[in-house]
Amino acid sequence: MNSTDAGQSPAKVAMVTLGCARNEVDSEELAGRLLAGGFELVTDPSEAQAVMVNTCGFVDAAKKDSIDTLLAAADLKHDGMTKAVVAVGCMAERYGAELAESLPEADAVLGFDAYPEIASRLQGILAGEKQHPHTPHDRRKLLPIAPVDRTTTEVYVPGHGERSRLDDGPMAALKLASGCDRRCTFCAIPMFRGSFISRRPADVLAEARWLAEQGVSELLLVSENSTSYGKDLGDLRLLESLLPALTAVDGIERVRVSYLQPAEMRPSLITAIAGTEKVADYFDLSMQHVSGQVLRRMRRFGDAEQFLGLLQRVRAEAPAAGVRSNFIVGFPGETESDFETLCEFLQEARLDAIGVFGYSDEEGTEAVELEGKLDEDEIAERVEHLSRLADELTEQRASDRIGEEVVVLIESTEDGIEGRAACQGPEVDGTTVLTSGSAEIGEYVSARVVATDGVDLIASVVP
Repeated sequence: MNSTDAGQSPAKVAMVTLGCARNEVDSEELAGRLLAGGFELVTDPSEAQAVMVNTCGFVDAAKKDSIDTLLAAADLKHDGMTKAVVAVGCMAERYGAELAESLPEADAVLGFDAYPEIASRLQGILAGEKQHPHTPHDRRKLLPIAPVDRTTTEVYVPGHGERSRLDDGPMAALKLASGCDRRCTFCAIPMFRGSFISRRPADVLAEARWLAEQGVSELLLVSENSTSYGKDLGDLRLLESLLPALTAVDGIERVRVSYLQPAEMRPSLITAIAGTEKVADYFDLSMQHVSGQVLRRMRRFGDAEQFLGLLQRVRAEAPAAGVRSNFIVGFPGETESDFETLCEFLQEARLDAIGVFGYSDEEGTEAVELEGKLDEDEIAERVEHLSRLADELTEQRASDRIGEEVVVLIESTEDGIEGRAACQGPEVDGTTVLTSGSAEIGEYVSARVVATDGVDLIASVVP
């Protein structure tokens, strides 16, 4: 069966993506497969016969957003245009039949292994065929770690196939790997994403060249743990050699590395990020906490002293580097002293961006069984306190940049000229607004920071 009947235009599909940049890559792979299968992609769900929601299944707030989005898409079916709503992505993979049963408004719940045949699956759904909901499995047991064994597995790794861009902006995410090699007690991602699997450098470079041909000039390298890239391929320093190869791709002007594990940051990787031309001086360090005893209960490593030392080494090689991190507040066993240690650390760390999250139980994780659970009100109070502190500190850090010269990638010209400096990551950090001059989207402009607005920088073009 074809998505286009004789004499009829192709069926229209809207992709709705929730969650992280890794999901954005997966959506573009799905988009590529749907286009190859004869579908037409549209941006407005109300204009589509089918709405495909790439869900997030990481924390409660993200799961709620996913359900709300699926329900909103299902409401469109009452207007007669939309015929089917399909759930894919992490939440669909993680819960499968359970999600399908609790959300009958969705016409299908498909896991990652359905991605290679997503076009034919959607054709069947639009034709009224009932799809068996995905049955979740622990993908750590399904995905072979050894590269030699992967050629024989039928388990699919999303985001490693050909893709079709869903926007025309100058920045795009590029997957280094899928899955995770860590076993943090609070996180269920390895269970539904599987073992850490690095993409071969040749595949990463080929996709980088393709993205450059599509008008992309900044690559955002994403994975669950970019410091582990190459470990399963037998070369733990593979990222260090990949970075200069990526910057040498015609049309690529900036490469940004994200999702770095601070306890695994080796001097050679710091040097590669700080010293490779066209690689942004930007360090996305996933600390989660700084109390040694809390980190051990999380099954992570390090402490406040070690992390301050890491920041010192980073800034010794890249004085103007942008640094962001995320922190979990209220983890089981977190004492008042642990929380004070975290607050004191942030006052010393001079981070450019800080994400604060309150702990909540995630089914299937070890932390659910840990003793020392904090009262929800106590967690909320600590989150509020740390969030206020984080806002104050990041605004001060932005003010410290007044007088710095920055290179801004222009991303919007609708309400003034706005973009991002090398020290600012996409979506999660602040932006830079130019007060003078003219520029086109995709242009890189040298400017000097003259003021701030919260965490946003205000800069004037350097003549």
